[in-house]
Amino acid sequence: MLKKIEGYIQPSRLEPLKDALTAAGVSGMTVYPVQGFGRQLGYKDGESSGPKAKFLDKMKIEIVVDEAQVDKIVQIIIHLAQTGSIGAGKIFVSPVEDAIRIGTREVGMTAIY
Repeated sequence: MLKKIEGYIQPSRLEPLKDALTAAGVSGMTVYPVQGFGRQLGYKDGESSGPKAKFLDKMKIEIVVDEAQVDKIVQIIIHLAQTGSIGAGKIFVSPVEDAIRIGTREVGMTAIY
């Protein structure tokens, strides 16, 4: 079964993460610059929260992998994206019904690798 891993990380962590995921066999990923806030409402440790939430810059990464690779990939993301402070990011894993490579019409795992 295919799984989609979505990670929201700090922008400074993207390049080392990309290199590590590529070395681990990830054959493709999509990256988006995004903004958002979580439980801390956009305020960093030690910063007093204002009356309104504020958006922080993040990078969203999307990767589709075989289910057998999920734990390995998630551990790499955690290891390289962890900052030791609030706002380091989040990871979500969800099932993918199918994948189709448009150019060749390959489906499933062959469309991914």
